[in-house]
Amino acid sequence: MPKGGRKGSHKGRMRTYTSPEEIDAQMKEEKERKKHEQDQVAEEGSAHNVEDKLPGSGSEDSDDESSLRKKTGVESLIEIDNPNRIAQKSKKVTQIELDEPQQLSRREREELEKQKAKERYMKMHLAGKTDQAKSDLARLAIIKKQREEAARKKEEEKKAKEAAAAASRGINSLSLK
Repeated sequence: MPKGGRKGSHKGRMRTYTSPEEIDAQMKEEKERKKHEQDQVAEEGSAHNVEDKLPGSGSEDSDDESSLRKKTGVESLIEIDNPNRIAQKSKKVTQIELDEPQQLSRREREELEKQKAKERYMKMHLAGKTDQAKSDLARLAIIKKQREEAARKKEEEKKAKEAAAAASRGINSLSLK
C-alpha cells in the first residue's frame, strides 16, 4: 500500500453541487440582510440629521458620510485615516479661483531656483565678479601678452631677415658692378 493510503486524500471523491433552490434562498437571505442593515443605517442617519438641526451642534459633513458607509470587520472597532487616500471632490467652475497663484511641486520649485541661480551666476561671470571669471581674465591677459611678444619677435626676425637680404643684395649688386 502506498505511503499515506486513502485516509487524507480528497481527490476522487464525488463532487457536491449546490442546487439552484439553495442558491436562490441564499440570495434572498442576503438581500433581506442588506435591506435590514440599510434601514438601520437610515434610522441612525435620521437621528444624526436631528442633531445637526439643533443649534450649536459640532458635527461635520465628513462624519455623516463616514457613518452612512457600512464598516466591516475591524474597521468598526478602530478609526483609521489613510493619509494616502484622497477623496475626490469635484469643484464647480464658479468655485475655482484663477487669481490664486498655483502651488508648484517641489521638483518644479527646485528647477526654477536652479535656473535663476544659473542666470545670476552668468550675469556675475560676464561682469567679471566671480572667481572663475577673474582667473579666466588673468589667463587671457597672460595669453595676450605672450601673443604680443611672439608677434613682436616675429616682426624683429622678419626685419632682420629683410635687412640681411637687403645687405646681401647690396653686396651682390656691388660685386656685379
